[in-house]
Amino acid sequence: MSEAILQLETVESGYGEVQVLWGVSLAVQPNHLTTLVGANGAGKTTTLRAATGSIRPWKGRVLFEGEDVTQLTAHDKARRGLVLVPEGRQLFSDMTVEENLEMGAFSPRARGDYKRNLERVFGFFPRLAERRHQKAGTFSGGEQQMLAVGRGLMADPKVLIIDELSLGLSPLLTQQLFATLRELKEAGLTIMLVEQNVHLALALSDYAYVLAEGKVEIEGSSHEVAQNPDVRKAYLGM
Repeated sequence: MSEAILQLETVESGYGEVQVLWGVSLAVQPNHLTTLVGANGAGKTTTLRAATGSIRPWKGRVLFEGEDVTQLTAHDKARRGLVLVPEGRQLFSDMTVEENLEMGAFSPRARGDYKRNLERVFGFFPRLAERRHQKAGTFSGGEQQMLAVGRGLMADPKVLIIDELSLGLSPLLTQQLFATLRELKEAGLTIMLVEQNVHLALALSDYAYVLAEGKVEIEGSSHEVAQNPDVRKAYLGM
């Protein structure tokens, strides 16, 4: 296996006095889709926040491209190409599609490729191209999620981290977004995904981690994890 582009080594973290992560270790391989599944409250979002810098690990290390980036801010990590599409989308609702996308291209690296990245986003999401001058707040949930992913792509990510891609979306829109995720993966983008639809996430990803109570309980190729009796019972309804 090639060297991981992103690694967490025995990371402990939480909020205030409350510890959520208890020694999480995981690795994201380049050009792979890695998924993180688990029940509500298992620590999935906290793991992403600790990786991307919106909270600081209390113990352990975060390595990106072989370099220790544990203490870097979220902004600095994003500038290097570690980009989070947050749960709940967090768009600027009074701004147009194009203005929201422009906000994603804040780093010098991304600004240099602005035109190419914009065309790429409109290629993946034609609906955004059609409505480029429309305000984000007038969009449906599915369209807003497309815009949130598009904004992440505008940052020219080396690793795109997506928290709850399908949350609150219809089955049809979920399928459409997963089809786009497959295209991004086939185009060579490295993706880390937290997703409530465990079936779809395991079907699309290469490698999976199952979190429970702030620890990695199970890991392996997505096919192996999908066949695990505990996973089948707890998450796949079998």
